[in-house]
Amino acid sequence: MQQSPKPRPRVFRLSAAILLALGLTIPATPTFAQAAGHVRAKIVKAGVLVGGGAGNGVLTYRGKTYPFRISGLSFGVTVGATVGRFDGWASGIREVADFAGTYSSVGGGFALVGGVNGIHLRNEKGVNIVLQGPKAGLELAANISQITIAFR
Repeated sequence: MQQSPKPRPRVFRLSAAILLALGLTIPATPTFAQAAGHVRAKIVKAGVLVGGGAGNGVLTYRGKTYPFRISGLSFGVTVGATVGRFDGWASGIREVADFAGTYSSVGGGFALVGGVNGIHLRNEKGVNIVLQGPKAGLELAANISQITIAFR
């Protein structure tokens, strides 16, 4: 008993047509929906028990630059004063307005004349910022920080 070879091409064509139809009807998500942004910032901070800091920076996102201001408070063990220049990335940005907001962080650090510092922040819109860079000054810190970023 022999089988006809014609049903196989029909099955193949039907499968190809279904896949093509599905591919055309499913909405495509652009790969740039959550593009990362490059961040540079300078932060000056000081404190005894409660610390405060301020600074400025630039977000480069999708080929454009957006200057911003930074201000914040930290609660916990904080003693000293430092100046840091940071460089890193912001991810989870759907639109540039998502970058501005209130970020929180838990961490600590030590600097005696100079050192290297790393910061990981997350805001209420799901944006993550990871920064690292040199800092100068004298500081001992183990605290909870709340940082606000606003566009200038």
